[in-house]
Order: sequence, then C-alpha cells, then structure tokens
Amino acid sequence: MGGEGAPDFLSCPRVRRASCLCGSAPCILCSCCPASRNSTVSRLIFTFFLFLGVLVCIIMLSPGVESQLYKLPWVCEEGAGIPTVLQGHIDCGSLLGYRAVYRMCFATAAFFFFFTLVMLCVSSSRDPRAAIQNGFWFFKFLILVGLTVGAFYIPDGSFSNIWFYFGVVGSFLFILIQLVLLIDFAHSWNQRWLGKAEECDSRAWYAGLLFFTLLFYLLSIAAVVLMFIYYTKPSGCHEGKVFISLNLTFCVCVSIAAVLPKVQDAQPNSGLLQASVITLYTMFVTWSALSSVPEQKCNPHLPTQLGNETVMAGPEGYETQWWDAPSIVGLIIFLLCTLFISLRSSDHRQVNSLMQTEEGPPMLEATQQQQQQVAACEGRAFDNEQDGVTYSYSFFHFCLVLASLHIMMTLTNWYKPGETRKMISTWTAVWVKICASWAGLLLYLWTLVAPLLLRNRDFS
Repeated sequence: MGGEGAPDFLSCPRVRRASCLCGSAPCILCSCCPASRNSTVSRLIFTFFLFLGVLVCIIMLSPGVESQLYKLPWVCEEGAGIPTVLQGHIDCGSLLGYRAVYRMCFATAAFFFFFTLVMLCVSSSRDPRAAIQNGFWFFKFLILVGLTVGAFYIPDGSFSNIWFYFGVVGSFLFILIQLVLLIDFAHSWNQRWLGKAEECDSRAWYAGLLFFTLLFYLLSIAAVVLMFIYYTKPSGCHEGKVFISLNLTFCVCVSIAAVLPKVQDAQPNSGLLQASVITLYTMFVTWSALSSVPEQKCNPHLPTQLGNETVMAGPEGYETQWWDAPSIVGLIIFLLCTLFISLRSSDHRQVNSLMQTEEGPPMLEATQQQQQQVAACEGRAFDNEQDGVTYSYSFFHFCLVLASLHIMMTLTNWYKPGETRKMISTWTAVWVKICASWAGLLLYLWTLVAPLLLRNRDFS
C-alpha cells in the first residue's frame, strides 16, 4: 500500500511537493479526507492548533508533572520569576500552574488575533491573502511556537492580573457565541427531523422530538432543584436564590414565547426543542456561576482550606489549580462548540447574520463536481471559494481568540491571581457568567421576535 503512494509523491513537481508544507492544505491531512472543501480543512487545522494549546495547558496544570519536574535538580531552580536559565536550571514555577495557562493562552490568542487583522475583508479565494489562510501551515506552526516561547519570558509583574480581565471579557463573549451555536444546532435538528417526518409520513420523528424536548426540560428542572439544595441555605446565600429564580423565570418566558401563534406564523420551525436546549444551557451557565461564589457555605466546590487534597503546591507556593465538575463539563462543551464552528454550514439566516457567515454564490454543479474529482485523484482539498468565501475568515479567527480566552478561564476555574500567588475566587466571575446567561436569553428572544418587529426583512 505504501509503495504505491511513494512514486506518485516522488513524481510530483517540486512545487507540488512543497505544497505539502506550504500549499492549500497539508497533503497528509487531505489524503485522509479526499475531495474535502478547502474552507473546511483550513478551519479544522486552525482548530487543531487551538486544541494543541489546550492540551499543553492541561499538561502544565497536572500536579504530577509539577512534582516530577521538581525531582529533577538539573532541570528546575527553586526560585520565582521569569523562566530564565540560572546555571543550567529553570524556574519551573513559571512553566506550570495557572501562570503557564495564562501565557499559553496569551500566545494562542495573539496568534489568532494576528490572523483576524490580516484576513479583514477577504471576499474570495482569489484574494492573495486567501493563500495565507489556506496554506503555509508549517510556517504558521513555527509562528505559534515562537509566540509560545516568547510568552513564557513575560515578567510576572501585573501581567496575570491584567490578562485576567481580558479573559473575563473574552469568555463573556464566547459564552454568547456558544449560545448562538446551540440555537443553530437546535434549529437545524428540529428542521431536519420535521422534514423527515413529513417525508416518511412517520410519527416516530415527532415522538423523537417530543422525547428530547421533555428530556432537556426534565434535566433543567433537576438542575434547578439540585442548585437550590447544594448552593443555597435557608438562612443565607440570597444571591444564589435570586440567580436561580430569575433564570428559571426567564427560561419559562422564552419557552412560552417560542410557541406563541404569531411567532409560529413568522417562524414555523421555531418550537420547544430549541427553547429546551437554551434552557438547559442556561442552567449550566447558572451552575457554573454558582460554583464561582467565593463563600464556602454557598459553594460546595470551594476547598475548605485549600488543602493538599485539592491543591498541589510547589516549593515557592505556586499552586496548581484544582478542577471541579463545572470546569470539566465546560471543557467538553468548549471542545464541541469549537469543532462546530469549524464544521458548521448554517441554514439559519439570523444565525448567519450573528456569526458573520457569508453565503457565497453557489458554484456551477458541473464545475464543482469536476474539481471534486480532480481533488480526489490528487489527494488534496478543492477550492470551493473562488466565487465567494463561505465564512468570514476574520470573524472565524476572532472566535478562536475568544475561545482561547474562554478556555483560559475555564481551566483556571475563573479564579483571580492574588498577591500570595494563590487562586482567589471572586464575585467578578459570578456576575460575568450570570450576565452572560441573561444576554444569551435576550439574544434567543431576539431571534424569535425579530421577524415580527422587522417585517421588511426576509427571515425565511
């Protein structure tokens, strides 16, 4: 099998062989998914870069890695400061824990922000900058590595405190993007299953929609009950009671709005499935917010004395952050939503408008089929954006900037670095998450009522 592929590669012109590193997409990846779209492959590779950074962050947060490094006297210097080399030793405190996560995510955010600026106003693959977007992967990887190395030489000073607030803002925006993606996902799901029900004249599809709708609402109700049990007390924790009650009320309101006759007339595909998905996600964000409350009696996830059972400390008091259930669930949702950003091709016009997705002119069917056949034979991705991009390059990279900031806050449990180099829970994280849940519900409500308020626009 391998011998048959080798002559083809060796017989390629030098430019073709060079394209394996610098061309429209790496040959190895494209050969695994022949006749794939150039736009999809490029987004997947950029997402892979982000996931690689997340993996590095997870490794650097592991208490086992920290303890093992400190056992190697020829590697680590037991001191604090920037990762400078002193007589062959390195201050490993700067390379591990929350400080490492902050620096790694700073590097990935800077990397994607650079491409956000470079790719502004690219309208088709005929733009010379499209070649940068869809190629030169080896050099892009080198740039990311260089930014990562440079980030670890940033002096401590006030970097962590300032970068924390960048993370707060970015994570707030990414929570909204996650909700928009969930709206898109639920809308597509509902539309496809309704279409299958009409096509096959089967009630099984309706039963499936009803089952999942009830399941999501039951999970939401269970979440409300559990939050009242574990995050509130009869004589205190008034903020938690207010947050849970308000979000429950708001979710009931948007669920009712989704099935109002006028809304149904304007948007026949709107329904309780979408509302149930949004309700469940809102309850997750509420749970995540309550898990950031800095009061022990109102937050069972908060360690009692930051003891050794939950925190591993280095020689100079640098603490490796403990993880809790909301962080793990948040990481899973982050991975799924980021992949969805890379693969999505929405048919929801309001979502396309919110996500800055372009609806490029469709290529001629014969031409597209011909390009697919040629691409399949050559084991590469074919260009489907000659007449217009299928997504906004710049906005895609901006989403990855926000994703980098969001995962930084998720992995560090939204704790603010303190002067003692410990992670301190703050009310800032609580209010940011709660406000994000309110803004998300308002955004979903807007997608429901927009056709009624803006009758001159086509929302079909």
